[in-house]
Amino acid sequence: MLQFDEWIQFNLSRPRPALAKTPPQSQKGFRQNSLAEVAGKTVNAAPRTCGVCPKKSNRHGHPPPSHFRMVNSEPLSPSPVDAVGTPRPDIGKAVYRKVTWRLIPFLFLCYILSYVDRVNVGFAKLQMQQDLGMSDTMFGIGMGVFFIGYFLWEVPSNIMLQKVGARRWLGPIMIVWGFISSASMFAKTPALFYTLRFVLGTVESGFFPGVVLYLTFWYPRAYLAKTISMFMSAIALAGAFGSPFSGWIMARTGTTGGLASWQWLFLLEGIPSAIVGVIALFYLSDGPASAPWLKAEERDFLLHSLAEEEALKRRESGSRHSLADAFRCSKVWLFCLVYFGAVVANYFVGFWMPEIIKSGITKDPWHIGLVSIIPWGCGACAMIWFGHHSDVTGERRWHLTTALLISALFVFLSGVRGMSPVVNVAVLTFAVAGIMCSISTFWALPSAMLSGAAAAVGLAWINSVGNLGGFVSPYAIGWIRDHHSNPIYPALFVAASCLMAAGTVLLATRRRPVESVASDSAS
Repeated sequence: MLQFDEWIQFNLSRPRPALAKTPPQSQKGFRQNSLAEVAGKTVNAAPRTCGVCPKKSNRHGHPPPSHFRMVNSEPLSPSPVDAVGTPRPDIGKAVYRKVTWRLIPFLFLCYILSYVDRVNVGFAKLQMQQDLGMSDTMFGIGMGVFFIGYFLWEVPSNIMLQKVGARRWLGPIMIVWGFISSASMFAKTPALFYTLRFVLGTVESGFFPGVVLYLTFWYPRAYLAKTISMFMSAIALAGAFGSPFSGWIMARTGTTGGLASWQWLFLLEGIPSAIVGVIALFYLSDGPASAPWLKAEERDFLLHSLAEEEALKRRESGSRHSLADAFRCSKVWLFCLVYFGAVVANYFVGFWMPEIIKSGITKDPWHIGLVSIIPWGCGACAMIWFGHHSDVTGERRWHLTTALLISALFVFLSGVRGMSPVVNVAVLTFAVAGIMCSISTFWALPSAMLSGAAAAVGLAWINSVGNLGGFVSPYAIGWIRDHHSNPIYPALFVAASCLMAAGTVLLATRRRPVESVASDSAS
């Protein structure tokens, strides 16, 4: 095969074929042609030959270098990716930085609102439970039934996002869940409370997995993991910002306007979601091709990078496995168990932390909100640092196991009576930090150990089954609290879930870190 400099010299010395002139095209037409050519087509251009073989034959396999292209018969600048399909860092970093600053802060705000609307029922419980005459078990069912709707509608929601686009799907989702969250103020009976929570889970089910799918429309795999980690850190910050706001509403509204404090809580915390949902209709773009805030060369770079990645995925299709392999793979089920245990712990602190602080530290709702800032704020910082350390070292197994063991220890200690308020806050802080760190490092493991179509289905199934822990956690803890007044028993249940998850991590990763599904399915 000719070397690059030989190819240049040969083509400069040979006569050039006459190229047909084409009329100027609109910007829309340019985008369409640009997308077509990065997918491997040449638009209105002379046939491309290797420069050695006879015209149009190219039988010796001498294609022009991959980093030179022709669009509309005019030579363009060097391709934004190098010869092996890796984005050029001098262009890629600037473009992805721009995309990140455009998308992530807004999506981050959306997820904070989503999580606040999901767990503010923990603060509402401080008064709502007594007003509705519900036991801890009944209220736990109301908290957890949210995740039944979430489980049932997560996959159909993602299918709809692919059909109608992110802007016309994520925005309306936020508007509807804002109204449903506010409508929870009318829940005067347990049955109506359960119904509204189920519908809220059904609507919100399309948001988090939808955003993860939406990010794949912008980022290749090299950038995707870090971006999703940044997005997921909103969980801890939602607790840090949402808790004091919820506490302030509960403490200051009283019976203003004839409404109870918990009714004001649902009303005031649902409105921002609806407003931001309206903004999303105008702010979000469905993908790079429809983003007016991108320059032409930036749009071309993103489309080229995504087309290169799509082509790479298609070339890998020969080694991929069937969808059924995802369900035959034992590792998928083991990771379902790991994520289930982590989610049980996550919603233990998400739903029950206000009650824990009320029992051991202070009964004032405003002070409960202020105290909650400490564990959630420290958890956010620990989550970011821990995830970064795992990325830098490339080690996943013991990072995740250590985080789960720390969670188990300090969740257990949170149920011990007689501790001073300072020690109680410190214990909650370490518990939240451990749980947040386990969530931040979990997804890197199944992503590395599953491949192909089995990975796509397996990861979705792990998320769906794992989130059922959001139903089991509040229901089981409510039942335990109704039958045992000692807080050590619900703490033991959650600690056991963390230990089970930690042991399952070691079991699932007992062989080499990267393993194909095929070998596991055959065993």
